[in-house]
Amino acid sequence: MIKIEFSEQDLKTIEYERFNHPIPLVQRRMEVLWLKSQGLPHKQIAKLSGVCDNALTKYLRLYRKGGLDEIRKVNFYRPKSELEKYSDSIEQYFRENPVASIAEAIAKIQELTGIRRSKTQVRTFLRKLGMRHRKVGSVPAGADPDKQEQFKKKS
Repeated sequence: MIKIEFSEQDLKTIEYERFNHPIPLVQRRMEVLWLKSQGLPHKQIAKLSGVCDNALTKYLRLYRKGGLDEIRKVNFYRPKSELEKYSDSIEQYFRENPVASIAEAIAKIQELTGIRRSKTQVRTFLRKLGMRHRKVGSVPAGADPDKQEQFKKKS
């Protein structure tokens, strides 16, 4: 059993944030703290809040360690692409030398960085750089070169 004493200010904050914090995980942590402040046993707190015993213990230790600031910290894991290191040079290269297809982009990225990625990964990476696939119009077929030149100038 972890013994914790809550200040009046912390109790007011916990009571408010257990329903109004924008992150649901933090709301759940606040709910655990609120139930603990009401003097309930750990088994009952776990059952009412829907967390396992280990999570309950973790939340209480977090509060004891750093107070509400520690409870509010949420570190979502977001893996970073190895291509991020080269994003400036890749972007600059593609702005100066646009490619016609994702396959061509894969080849150029491998040539520039030595890293090979799938079509989906390259497409996602290029979107993050602000680049996107552009649809191109076709020049109308026909024997009249003047109409073709006019179309190129207009479109």
